[in-house]
Amino acid sequence: MTDADTTERTDVDGDAPKSESLEDRLVNEGEIAGDYLEELLDLLDFDGDIDLDVEGDRAVVSIEGGSDLAKLVGRKGEVLDALQELTRLAVHQKTGERSRLMLDVAHWRRGRRDELAALGDKVARRVLASGEREELSPMTPFERKIVHDAVSAVDGVRSESEGAEPSRRVVVLPA
Repeated sequence: MTDADTTERTDVDGDAPKSESLEDRLVNEGEIAGDYLEELLDLLDFDGDIDLDVEGDRAVVSIEGGSDLAKLVGRKGEVLDALQELTRLAVHQKTGERSRLMLDVAHWRRGRRDELAALGDKVARRVLASGEREELSPMTPFERKIVHDAVSAVDGVRSESEGAEPSRRVVVLPA
């Protein structure tokens, strides 16, 4: 091993250590979240495996396995949303930075994403054929984004969000 292998990397001016990359920061967020969730699962006496990943500009933590994980999703993902916020707060407490971490339990978000993309495509095609605007049920920002993306893939229609939280909804219109 040479001295170059053990020397701390510094900025060009040689003063300060190089700042960590976005990916390093997101991996750290995922590890903090994983530790927090592991403790929570132990407290609840739930079985589950925790998987950490980085997708784009956010850490993604998934809990898989265990038959009782549906309790961590709740009705329409309400418990999952609350657990995600608590996990983000735990990360913020350790890092001092706001986290955009995404939490999935038992592949619920993945399934919901597929369901919403199919809904957005179906409604966009229906609006294209009829020329009539359609309003969807109220959705979370996560859900609306997926629908907007699906609608934008269909030429001849567009989408907007209308209303105030928690009743904000996607409206699909002819272009």
